Order: sequence, then C-alpha cells, then structure tokens
Amino acid sequence: MKKYIVLALALCMVLSFAMSASADGKTVINVMAFTDEVPGMITKYFEAHPDMAEKYEVNTTITATTDGLYQPALDQMLAAGEADIYAAEAAFVLKYAQGDAAEFAAAYEDLGIDVAALTEAAEIAPYTIEIGTRPSDGKLVGLGYQATGGAFIYRRSIAKDVWGNDDPEFVAEKIGAGSGSWDAFFAAAAELKEKGYAIVSGDGDIWHAVENSSDTGWIVDGKLNIDPKREAFLDLSKTLKDNGYHHDTQDWTEAWYADMDENGGVLGFYGPAWLINYVIAPRSFGDWGVCASNVGFFWGGTWVMAGKNVIGTDKQEVVADIIKWITLDTDEESLQYKWANGTLNGEGGTKDTVASGVVMAKSNGELDFLAGQNMFDAFVPANAYANGKNMTQYDETINTYWRDAVRQYTAGNLSREDAINAFKQNVADNLDVEVDF
Repeated sequence: MKKYIVLALALCMVLSFAMSASADGKTVINVMAFTDEVPGMITKYFEAHPDMAEKYEVNTTITATTDGLYQPALDQMLAAGEADIYAAEAAFVLKYAQGDAAEFAAAYEDLGIDVAALTEAAEIAPYTIEIGTRPSDGKLVGLGYQATGGAFIYRRSIAKDVWGNDDPEFVAEKIGAGSGSWDAFFAAAAELKEKGYAIVSGDGDIWHAVENSSDTGWIVDGKLNIDPKREAFLDLSKTLKDNGYHHDTQDWTEAWYADMDENGGVLGFYGPAWLINYVIAPRSFGDWGVCASNVGFFWGGTWVMAGKNVIGTDKQEVVADIIKWITLDTDEESLQYKWANGTLNGEGGTKDTVASGVVMAKSNGELDFLAGQNMFDAFVPANAYANGKNMTQYDETINTYWRDAVRQYTAGNLSREDAINAFKQNVADNLDVEVDF
C-alpha cells in the first residue's frame, strides 16, 4: 500500500509541475527541494527583483530525504523535463552532477552564465566546483552557496585547563594543523586523558576528516577501492577506543549530543560552520574556539542545479539569474553576502560560511559563541584545502557499510581482515560494483 501511495503522490507532483503558466499569465518556475532553504532563497530573490516578480511565479515542491522519497520524486521530475531548479545535497549530489542523472542538468554556461570569469572573481571554493563539474563534457552544472570546509571546533576551558592556553593558533599546533597527519592529535589525546578529558566524543568525529582527505574514492574504474587513508581509519578508531581517548559514542545519538553540553568532558569536534550554528550552539554557549584542522576536508553542503529543459525557453534568463545570485554574486545585495553576515532575514541572523572567499573576506564572521573570534579566519583556508575529487554517487551507502565494519573490529567482534572482508561482501551483495576479495 505504501508503494502505491508514494507513486500516487509522485504522479500528483508531476501533474503539478506540468503547468507552464499561472492563472494570471505569469510564467511558472518549478522548484524541487528537500527543505525550504533553497525555495526561501528564491523567494528572497524575487523580493529583491520586483521586475522579475511581475513576470514569473514559483511553484515549489518540497519532499524530505527521509524514507528515500526525495530522489525518486526528483528523478521523475527530471525525466519529465519539469524540474527547472532543483537542489542536491552532498550525500547524493554526485548522482546528479556526475552520475546517472547528470544528463538532465543544464550546464551553467549553456544558461548564459560566464562560469570561468565569475568563479575566479568570486574565489569560489575549489572543491565545490570539482563536485559540480560533469565529467562527460567538463561543464559546471552545480554550485553551492554554502562552504562546508572543516576545522576543529574546541572547548576553550578544557584547552586552558590542560595546556594553560586556549588561543586558536596554539590549539592548532597541538593537533598538528596542516600536517596531514594524526600523530600530534594522538599526542594531544594522551595529554588530555591524563587530565580526565576525551579529545573527541566518538570515532565519527574524525571519520569525515579521514573520508574527505583521502586521495581516491570508493570506486575506481568501476571497482571497489579502499583508499589507504580510509583503510587507516580502522587503526585510528582502534587507537581511540583502546586508549580511552574518546567516549565511544556514535554521531547523531543522544550520547554524542550530550558531549557538547557544558559538562561533556570532550575537547572538540571536527566540522564545518553549520556544526557550530545548528548542532553545538543550541546546546552550549560561549566556551568555544575554532582552529585549523590537521587534515583538509569538507562535510555536507547543497548544490543548486537547473534542468536542461529550461534552455531556449522564456525561463532561461530568470533561472540563470537566480542561480547566479545564489551561487556567484558577491555584492552586498547578493545571497552569499547576506548569508555570511546573517542579514538575509534581517539583522541578527545566523552567520554562515559561504562558497565565495571574496564575500567572506569582506564580511564579519565574529561570533559570541566563539568568544568573539572571527570564524572565517579558520574556515576560509579550510575551504581551499578541501578535496572534492574523492566522491562517488554510492558514498552514502558504502560509508554506512564501512563504518559498521570498523565498529565490529574495534569492539573485538571481528579481526581486521574479517572486518574488511565483511565490508567487501556487503558492497558486493548490495551494489552493482565489482569487488576483489
């Protein structure tokens, strides 16, 4: 029954998208998204461009990613040529930018956007361009508005108690910032343990740094590939557990959230600005700093794309202008400037890191949460070091298999070799990927 309900809903969405003109004669722009974030930005665009609002009307469909509903619904829209603007998050963006559904995307340059000049002028984070570039023709088909390069977000009081210094540059040196190594991190972990603190809450707190600093992805030439840096996560995770350097929590669980509280006893968490704004800050306040990571990585993000069906239609100009305003414009009236300064919905909003280095350089990233520190000082370099060349469209699924295998190994339920083989078997059984045993 559930399957038929989902199909019926999808059919209704296709029919709702089919309209090309509103009752008052305006051209309809069909927007597909998994939250109200991108649709809200488009609303702000039309508020700032009343001349466009007189000619165009937005028809928005929001389908959450829960229960796997978003991608099938979006796929139907794309196949029908009815999704004019759509959003894809990091977990599945490769499918739409480089994988099975990349053929449906309009290249930015084919929309009339001067990609080369504008990405350079805005100093767009390189990894977002890498992810949004279609391999078949080398054209850019998606960009994000938010930058999600990762840094180390740490509790100042614990750094002060253990080392007598909570300055970001000092803490960065303690964890080996920029070294590409975990040696200094584990030396710091040992010092923290002596004082009764954990360096991180669980192994998930270093996984995204490991995953996204690897040189290659899970699939190379159609075959499962275990990058040496990702394989080393087995050993990093075991070192954390065997030495009691973490609290052995799993990310996105209550125990993990509790370690962000005032008495959590954990030095820090690896993550982008959104981890501060939407995860840690609601639970804790004013005792935090941020510094450069020991390895370059990113975590998350949303890419904005256009359907190739808009090319050559009366929608092309406005779709191109919306996408440019969200992802590439850098003036004070642009989305990214307002996003960075917390003014999109008026003064006093949440400040966030954005894809444009130029915007962040002229914006105020000072946060009370960070004791007045300018977060852009840490996150702008982080965006430059992040790597977008090691992703595949199967990452979400394969990551789950890998992390389950690692937990089995660190818990002593499987040997290192058996854990790797169990992981490979899971991939072979569930994905159309060649696996060598």
